[in-house]
Amino acid sequence: MGALVEDQIRRAVRALTERDLGAAREVIADDDRVDHLEMDIERRCLTLLALQQPLAGDLRVISTVLKIITDLERMADHATDIAQVAVRLGDQPPVKPLVDIPQMARLASSMVRAALNAYVHRSLEEAWAMIRLDDDVDRLFAQIFRDLLELMRDRPDTVAQATYLLFVANYLERIGDHATNLGEWVIYMVTGDRQRKHLE
Repeated sequence: MGALVEDQIRRAVRALTERDLGAAREVIADDDRVDHLEMDIERRCLTLLALQQPLAGDLRVISTVLKIITDLERMADHATDIAQVAVRLGDQPPVKPLVDIPQMARLASSMVRAALNAYVHRSLEEAWAMIRLDDDVDRLFAQIFRDLLELMRDRPDTVAQATYLLFVANYLERIGDHATNLGEWVIYMVTGDRQRKHLE
């Protein structure tokens, strides 16, 4: 599920930057696959809770999985949102070179991968290192926000497309937040402590 979501993020932004409507529609269609995976994993977790009545560490693992799949499903929704923007913009020439948005997408995708690696390895170090990357995502979002507002002010004809690009940047910022949630749930799974980024 995590690998599919990570791939959806990359493909959605590539569809946007390359104006590839076919690829965008494929990302939108793949959202159902993620939804089905979430429901299947949730069903299995609930079965384990009902039949095995796990305690302590085992219970934390199952509760962590239930939280992680929710965040992954929401990330897939945001990738779908980005693909829908690509469809809406169609083959319009970009109002500005798309540099920061693909960079932001690469960073967000790497956060998802790092969070899942931290989960697999039960690694606090990997989880905290990944969480710190969210500051870089936030900085890129602020830069994109400023640049697009300036563009809209100077060139009113760009307002419609620039607004859609702001939506895309916001979706990527939210994906970074959801990846941060994954890292925090890994920390909980390993330590039993629920820690939030701002408490570090």
